[in-house]
Parts: sequence; structure tokens; C-alpha cells
Amino acid sequence: MSHNSRVISASPAQVWDVLADGWLYPLWVVGASRLRDVEPAWPAEGSRLHHSVGAWPLLIDDDTQVMASVPLERLVLRARGWPAGEASVTITLEPDDAGTRVDIREDAVAGPGRLVPKPLRAVAIGWRNVETLRRLAYVVEGRA
Repeated sequence: MSHNSRVISASPAQVWDVLADGWLYPLWVVGASRLRDVEPAWPAEGSRLHHSVGAWPLLIDDDTQVMASVPLERLVLRARGWPAGEASVTITLEPDDAGTRVDIREDAVAGPGRLVPKPLRAVAIGWRNVETLRRLAYVVEGRA
């Protein structure tokens, strides 16, 4: 499992507002190229984002589903990106003196991505999520 953390200079409510606006997903999630639809209940448990991954013209349509949601605290997602597979992603928010500590824990849970040895998988996912958290900070702090 890969674990990344970053303090964002904004309140948990301001961070949650970005996470809860599904239309912003491709702005901060590395690999999400475009968004096709956001189910009205997003980010309630069971709701989905319908996105595309890859680079044009080689785009794959897939989705991300909310597995658990605790507003202002935690969002657990099942991100699909076939043919690579699926990942479990847990995003937690914790108040911090400087704003909000955002943690992302992610690992492959289905598909060919599971065949990559865990240490190599953790490094690749970790690099990606450093940039994901950087982008999330830009969006949140830019709106704050």
C-alpha cells in the first residue's frame, strides 16, 4: 500500500468542498483525463463518477465508486482504470495547525496491476499521489 500525506492551507470543509465536487476530479487526480458524468448523490456511498483515463486519442472510459463517505473526514473510493485494473483509495482529512492534513492510501485490488510486486507498485503509486496531492492543494488553496 502506498501512503502519501500533505498539509493543505485550508480548512477541512474547504478541502471537502473540492472532493465533493465531482466535476473537479480530473483537475486533481493524476490519470483522469476527462469527466463524462457525475451521479447526483456524489460523494454519497454507492455513487459514481464516470471518467476517462489515458491520453487522447487513447482514452478508456471507466468509473470511480464511493465505497464509504464521512463528510469532512474520509472518502473511500474504488477507482477503475481497465485494462490496468482497480485500486482502493482512502482519503482522510485531519485538522492541522497549518490547515488540513490530507492522507491518501492506495493500492491495486484487482486486475493486472496486482501482478506488479508490492514494493514497485507502492513506489509508482506514491509518485503519482505526490502529484495528486500537489494538484489538490492548488485547487483547494486557489479557491480558499
